Amino acid sequence: MLIFGMGYSASRLAERLRGDGWTVTGTRREASEGVIAFDDQPAVLAALAAATHILSSVPPASDDSEPVLDHYGEAISSASLQWSGYLSATGVYGDVDGAWVDESAPIGSGRRKARSKADPRWQELRDDMHVFRLPGIYGPGRSPLTRVRSGKARRVDMPGQVFSRIHVDDIASAVIASFDGPAGVYNIADDLPAPQHEVIAYAARLLGMDVPALQSLKEANLSQAALGFYEENRRIANGKAKRLLKWQPQYPDYKSGLQSLLD
Repeated sequence: MLIFGMGYSASRLAERLRGDGWTVTGTRREASEGVIAFDDQPAVLAALAAATHILSSVPPASDDSEPVLDHYGEAISSASLQWSGYLSATGVYGDVDGAWVDESAPIGSGRRKARSKADPRWQELRDDMHVFRLPGIYGPGRSPLTRVRSGKARRVDMPGQVFSRIHVDDIASAVIASFDGPAGVYNIADDLPAPQHEVIAYAARLLGMDVPALQSLKEANLSQAALGFYEENRRIANGKAKRLLKWQPQYPDYKSGLQSLLD
């Protein structure tokens, strides 16, 4: 497996694959032990030539720049592979006022304009391409438990607002399940979209800490990036991955996921 972009989710996948006996090569901006520099073209092309599977978790740099496709798209397109994949985002769907969204929904209406342009480019690159659209990702060291412990958690009162999420280990299991499944686009999310403030409250109770007070969006004084999070409202349907990949989330809701992290 060659992984472009050894970030949080991809590193977790690599750890699991190596535990199963895989050889995994990854790229980052700078080389380190077991990782090659993204701009080291000879090393990347050699790793690509040796790979049976490739995955990109690198986000677009801008609306007009997709680093992996810009640098290596042609080589990936012509490579002799058994499987290829790309980690996209459910932000491509935009706001649907809380409705359920499956993979047939149109994309490009939301704030993730660059993602909405990159997503179809990856789909068209190869016949064996698997595109995974991911909602909010949480897991060890990066979860509502972390934010509550740090005192930075905010419970924002947005009536009717729900979000989907996914445990990082369920991303890894979905990718692995797809090795024997058909190419295409898959939503990878848990079974229980929920308001952000309910998740924070549950995390606080698990930790035995005071539940942060509900605040209005204005009172929460969020960053511009965080404010954008509340501009869209949707529930992500995961039935296609369950049917075609025979995938089931190990953590079907935030309660089981947070409990596992605390344990």
